Amino acid sequence: MRARHPTELGRCLVRFFQDYLPALRGMSLHTIRSYRDALVLLLQFLAREAKRPIEALDIADINPDRVARFLKSLESERGNGIATRNARLAAIHTFARFLVTEHPEHLDSLQRVLGIPFKRGAREAPIAYLEKTEIEALLASIDRSNQAGQRDYALFALMFNTGARVQEILNLRVRDLRLEPPYQVRLHGKGHKVRLCPIWPRTAELLRELVRDRYASAQDPAEQPLFANRHGAAMTRFGVRYLLRKHVAAASMRVATLADKRVHPHSWRHTAAIHLLKAGVDFATISQWLGHASLNTTMRYARADIDLKRQALAQVFPEVLAPPKGGAYLFTGADLTSWLRRL
Repeated sequence: MRARHPTELGRCLVRFFQDYLPALRGMSLHTIRSYRDALVLLLQFLAREAKRPIEALDIADINPDRVARFLKSLESERGNGIATRNARLAAIHTFARFLVTEHPEHLDSLQRVLGIPFKRGAREAPIAYLEKTEIEALLASIDRSNQAGQRDYALFALMFNTGARVQEILNLRVRDLRLEPPYQVRLHGKGHKVRLCPIWPRTAELLRELVRDRYASAQDPAEQPLFANRHGAAMTRFGVRYLLRKHVAAASMRVATLADKRVHPHSWRHTAAIHLLKAGVDFATISQWLGHASLNTTMRYARADIDLKRQALAQVFPEVLAPPKGGAYLFTGADLTSWLRRL
């Protein structure tokens, strides 16, 4: 059987994922994988429609009518919501813009793909975060009498302390720590941006113990992953999710509210943001702390917490609803300003 030569679409896909997204756009591995998943689904759909294998598809097969049918199938066949549908379309738009620069002869068709609008009506899911008693119960549920428990405790303590993305935590090496005053960690965020985040002395002590117990005899401890699995390799997001579920299940025996919450690794990031807001830290500082690209992202947390809403409400002249001192106030027409203030 003759080997099939790659089509121009295949060559463009390789350049898109190997060069364009990581090097020119500086996108994170997580975002690249999300784009990959979207385009794999699209290619599978196009192959079914064209009745050809994916390897035989070419740029002309990506036309606006087929892309529109693909987006419709995401909702009708796969049961995806509007937010997921829009995320898939964002990936397709990015790839279409790349194809235009590589092959301007397809400009007309690709421009119509770019003209496919995002769908309105996507509802923002409530932000899941942990209250103080829930954090305490979760940490208290971890058995710290062994190395695995010490690692888990330090992991979740650092996630809460920094509000870092889970992958930023898992990418940490021992060399990224400063465990002498001023205590801090160096985080590598989206777009290869590096930021320094302060940590509490207690967090630094936990990390110092973790490094000492695990890497005391290592040949080059500075290059070791801070949080490693039992095989010595860096932990994965799936490993963190598994551990979190285990400890939440144990903690829910102490604090019943945990049983009704959908807690995931990103919940620690939300939790840190909410508690920073409650402590009175300004939005600009929190935005820098969390590595947000825009203040608009940080502002989501102001809409999430009922306590913040209560605090805001308490500042809006609560006395206007208080009953008048000394009995009912009768308006006689003599003092209109006073009467209006009591409305």
